[in-house]
Amino acid sequence: MGASASEILLEAGTNEVEILELFIDEAEYRGYFGVNVAKVLEIIPMPEKIMRPPHLSGSFATGIFNHRGEIVVLLDLARWLGKTRVEQGQPKVLVTEFNNTVTAFLVSGVTRIHRVTWDDIKPLEGYLEGLGDCLTGVIELEDKLVLLLDLEKAIGDLDPQLALSASRPTTGAVSEGYEPIKVLHVDDSLIVRKTLKQRLEENHIFSVQSMTNGAEAWSYLVGLKERCTDDGQPLAKYVDVVLSDIEMPAMDGYHLCKRIKDDSQLRSIPVVLFSSIITDKLLHKGEAVGADGQFSKPDLALMQFMKDTVDKKRAQASSVSP
Repeated sequence: MGASASEILLEAGTNEVEILELFIDEAEYRGYFGVNVAKVLEIIPMPEKIMRPPHLSGSFATGIFNHRGEIVVLLDLARWLGKTRVEQGQPKVLVTEFNNTVTAFLVSGVTRIHRVTWDDIKPLEGYLEGLGDCLTGVIELEDKLVLLLDLEKAIGDLDPQLALSASRPTTGAVSEGYEPIKVLHVDDSLIVRKTLKQRLEENHIFSVQSMTNGAEAWSYLVGLKERCTDDGQPLAKYVDVVLSDIEMPAMDGYHLCKRIKDDSQLRSIPVVLFSSIITDKLLHKGEAVGADGQFSKPDLALMQFMKDTVDKKRAQASSVSP
């Protein structure tokens, strides 16, 4: 992929995203899918030497190969989607990095990179929701529908230790009567919303209100700001911290964070970004929009960070109270 990807630069907070369009050939049908370019390291031909360990038999993982000195698992995207891929040319392999893991995906081919806005990407609705949790949205590109893939779900299916449900963080004890930290959690994945709500609330340290994308969360916060102005209550009565995914239809987490930090009344709310695409190389994007913290899925060390941040803020507010 190399130069074509690196030459495309996006400013954080603009709600733009680059989508790599790929396809899977089936008998008499070609299906088009999309992934975030930020997850793709490069595109390579099918490796010549692939080992197939016995424990991968029957799995959608087709084997392992040596890529630049690192052993990488190759996943058959068609098989994971329940499709039968037919050979109509030289297949391609997407080498990706997310969830702090390098993984490769076998596809029939790729077409091009599209620069779009998250507002162009629509959530799955109606019968499309029946396609399962392998997809996160749909977008029309050049008169064809392109389905966005949830690659995190694929590696979570392969190795449950890489899934959010496997994380078991601790936050330490709290005193009796501790006021739960009110978290506004924003994520387009139903599984992530349910799992994270359970993890956060199980020790009664946090209470969680969930939203499905940045646009929904922003609308809620604007309404909340107006309510606080009318009744004279502080924002902390309703929300202590915003915890947001980055990749979401309608409005992404970077844009949501930027809007919050650009607002004179809302900027005091801590914003924590929680996404599979957060790496050391991309931390500058969250910093550019004013994020208070950034954590890569499935690392739930964010729980301690949110508790420490809100506890400190509450202590400061208490010290200046009359």
